[in-house]
Amino acid sequence: MFTRIGMLAARHARVILVATAVLAAVAIGFGLTAFGKLQTEGFTDPGAESTTADELVDERFGGSADLVFLVDAGDAGVDDPAVATAGEELTARLAEDPALSEVTSYFGTGAPALRSEDGRYALVVAHLESDDGDGGVVELRDAYATGDGPIEVTLGGGAAVGLDIRDQVKADLALAEAIAVPLILILLLLAFGSLVAASLPLALGAIAVFGTFAALSVIGSLTDVSVFAINLTTALGLGLAVDYALLIVGRFREELGAGRSTTDAVVRTVETAGRTIAFSAATVAAALAVLLVFPLYFLRSFAYAGIAVVVIAMVGALLVLPALLAVIGPRVDRGRLPWARNRPTSTESTFWRRVAAAVTRRPVLSALPVVALLLLAAAPLLKVEFGTPDDRVLTTASDSRVVGDAMRASFPADDTRAFQVVITPEPPADAVDSYAAELSDLPAVTEVTSTAGTDATLLLVHTDVDPRSAEAQDLVGAIREVEPAGGATALVGGEAARLVDSKEAIGSRLWFAAGAIAVIMFVLLFLFTGGVLQPLRALLFNLFALSATLGLMVLVFQEGWFSPALGFTPLPLDISMLVLLFCIAFGLSMDYEVFVVSRVKERHDAGAAPVPAVVDGLSHTGRIVTTAAVLLAVNFFAFGTSGVSFIQMFGIGSGIAILIDATLVRGVLVPAGLRLLGPAAWWAPAPLRRVHERFGLREAAAEPTEPDPVGTPSP
Repeated sequence: MFTRIGMLAARHARVILVATAVLAAVAIGFGLTAFGKLQTEGFTDPGAESTTADELVDERFGGSADLVFLVDAGDAGVDDPAVATAGEELTARLAEDPALSEVTSYFGTGAPALRSEDGRYALVVAHLESDDGDGGVVELRDAYATGDGPIEVTLGGGAAVGLDIRDQVKADLALAEAIAVPLILILLLLAFGSLVAASLPLALGAIAVFGTFAALSVIGSLTDVSVFAINLTTALGLGLAVDYALLIVGRFREELGAGRSTTDAVVRTVETAGRTIAFSAATVAAALAVLLVFPLYFLRSFAYAGIAVVVIAMVGALLVLPALLAVIGPRVDRGRLPWARNRPTSTESTFWRRVAAAVTRRPVLSALPVVALLLLAAAPLLKVEFGTPDDRVLTTASDSRVVGDAMRASFPADDTRAFQVVITPEPPADAVDSYAAELSDLPAVTEVTSTAGTDATLLLVHTDVDPRSAEAQDLVGAIREVEPAGGATALVGGEAARLVDSKEAIGSRLWFAAGAIAVIMFVLLFLFTGGVLQPLRALLFNLFALSATLGLMVLVFQEGWFSPALGFTPLPLDISMLVLLFCIAFGLSMDYEVFVVSRVKERHDAGAAPVPAVVDGLSHTGRIVTTAAVLLAVNFFAFGTSGVSFIQMFGIGSGIAILIDATLVRGVLVPAGLRLLGPAAWWAPAPLRRVHERFGLREAAAEPTEPDPVGTPSP
C-alpha cells in the first residue's frame, strides 16, 4: 500500500499539489466561519438530574439571571441619595431596554440579598430577551458598563462569562501563535539547516489547521462543539505537522544522500517513514476517539477536532509532502545556512548512540532512578480535588471575574450558591412544608425557601459551604435521599449537583475508556511490531510518564505552585480537562513510541542482534524525536500565556508530558526495557504470529545491515 502511495505522489506530484491548493483555499474560507458556531459550555452531562433540574428552572421559573450588573458606589455606599438616584435611573433604562427582561434591582426592591454586607455594592439582575450570540452582550456592556457619575457599573453573569472566555480564547490563539510560530521556525532552521526544508512543516501545519477549522465549521452546524477545540486544533495541527515533516524530510534527505534518484527516494521514504506515520496517526486518533464515549460535549469536541487534525496531517504527510519533495528534489537543501553546509545528510546522532549504548550496558541501574522520579512526581495525584469551571478560570482583570469575586466576597446570601430543588408535579402546600422542614434539618443547610411555578415547586436550599467542597457534594447526596411526599419527584440542581453529576458521568465511563485505549493501543502496536510484550511495555512506561505529568498539574494548578508568575487562581481541577490531557498525552507518547520502535524493528528485521538494533534504532531516531518534541512542546507551552486557567493547564501539561516522554521514557526506559526483554521483545504465540503475518504492515522491505560496531554488552 505504501509503495503505491509513494509512486502516486512521485508520478502525479503536480496534479496533487494543484488539487491541494484548491482545497486549501476552500478550507480557509470555510474554516474562518467556525468561530461563530462554537460554544463556551459543554462541561455538564445533558442527561443528568442536575441538567434536567436546570432546564425546568429555566422553563417554569424564569431561569437564573443571564446578566448581573454590579453597581459600585465606593465609599459613599449604595444608600447615598446621589447613588440611589443614579441607581434608579440605571434600573429604569435597563427595564426599558428591549434586549432585557425580568430586570430586578436593589434600587427598585430594596431586597437585602441585592445589597452587599458593607453597603458598597448593589446588584441589578436581568435576563436576555433573545439569544443573539455575543453581539447583544457586547452592546449591553458598551451601553451600561461605565464609570460616569457616582456609580461604576460592571457587567457579569453567565452570558458575560461566556463572552469573556470566547474573546480570551481568540486573543490567546493570536498570542500563542505569535510566540510559537517564530520560535518553531527558528528551531526548524536549526534542525534542517535549510530555508526550503524548514518551510515544509509550516506548510503542512497550515493545511492541517485550516482543514480542521473547516471540519469544525461543518460539525458545529450539526451539533454543539466547544470553542476550546480550536486550541487543540492549532497546537496539535502544527505539532503533528512538524513531527511528520521531520520524519519524512529527514528520511528523504537520507535516501538522496545514499544515491537514490528523487523518485526512488520519495517511494522509499513513504514505504518507511510513511508507514511509521500511518501507525503513529492511528494511535493518536484512537486515543482521542475514546473521548466520544463521554456525554459532555466539551470532551466530545476534542475528539472531533483531534481526529480531524490527525487524519488531515497524516494525509498531507503521506501524499502532499512527498509530492512537494518529488517536485523539489535535491533543491530541498536550497537556502542552506552557513553552519549546516557540511552537515551530513544522515539522521544518525552520535549523542543518542552513546546514550543507548550506556543504558543497554546497565539497563536496571539506568531505569530505576527514572521510575522512582516519575512515581515521586505522580504522588500529588493522591490529593487531587475536582471542580467545575466558573468565572475564576479568567484573570482577575476580566469584567465578569470582577463581578464574580465581588459576589462571592460581599453577597453571602447570593442565590447562585444555593441548591435548586425542583418538585414536580406540584405537591400540596403541606407536603412542600414537610419536605422543606426535612431538608432544613440536614447538616450545613441554613435556610430553605420555596417558589410556586407552573405545575412545579422550586426550593432554594441555602448553605454556607463552598459549592466545590466535599461537604457540598455530600449534601447533594443527602438531599437526593430525602423523598417528597405524595409521589412527587424532586430533582436537585445547582453548582454542587452539576459537579457531582459530571464526576459521575466521567467516572462511570472512565474505566471503559481506559480499557478501550489499552486494547486499541495493544492491537495497533502488535500489528506494528509483531510482539505481544512490546505493547505491554509501552503501556506501562506511558502510564508512568502520564501519572507524573498529572501529579505535577495538581501541584501547579490546584496547590498554586508558580500561580503568581502564571497569573491564575488555584482551584480544584476540572476533571474533564484531566481526562483530555491524559488522552492527548497518551496519544502523543505512542506517537514517539512508534517513531523509535519502527527503526529498531527495521534493524531487527534486517538481521541485527537485539542490542545493536536498539542502539542503532535510537541513534537514528533520537535526534528526530527530541527535535520534534521540543518543537511540539514550544507550541503547547505557548498556551501557558492564556488568560483561561484550564487552557494554561492544557498547554503546560501537554508540553511537560511531551518532554518527559521524549527524554526519560524514549531515551532511558525504552532502550532499558528492550535490552531486558532481548529477543522476547518480538515474541508472539504461533496463532498471533499468523495474525501478524496476515494483517501486519511490512511493505518496507528491510535492507541488509552491516555488523554494528557496538558489541552486545552484558546486563
